[in-house]
Amino acid sequence: MKLLHAMIRVKDIEKSLDFYTKLLDMEVTQKRRLDDCWLYFLENKESGFQIELTYNDEMPENGYDLGTGFGHFAFGVDSLEKFTNKLNELNYEYLYEPFDLNGKGSFIAFVKDPDGYEIELIEKVVW
Repeated sequence: MKLLHAMIRVKDIEKSLDFYTKLLDMEVTQKRRLDDCWLYFLENKESGFQIELTYNDEMPENGYDLGTGFGHFAFGVDSLEKFTNKLNELNYEYLYEPFDLNGKGSFIAFVKDPDGYEIELIEKVVW
């Protein structure tokens, strides 16, 4: 498995983008709109590691507690079908069953770890 990115929720996207791009030299590589939020993917070109900043349309007035600011870890898998077999063998369940994210062959699913933290599993045709 390959660790792909970590996601955090942010209150002020402009301040967050300034911090990550200017101070930490990360580059915005992708911006995507979902139903209730914007996703900004920032990459460290040296390591390839990405951080996903999620800017929700609605958020708590004072922002997020650290415990609710963390979103998920994402792991790349070669085959969600094989992963599902392993998941079933080990008696775990999906939080969200595999689905095609964008209609272009990028399938994702979610599970929760024993403490309740979400883990995203991504199967892409080409990494």
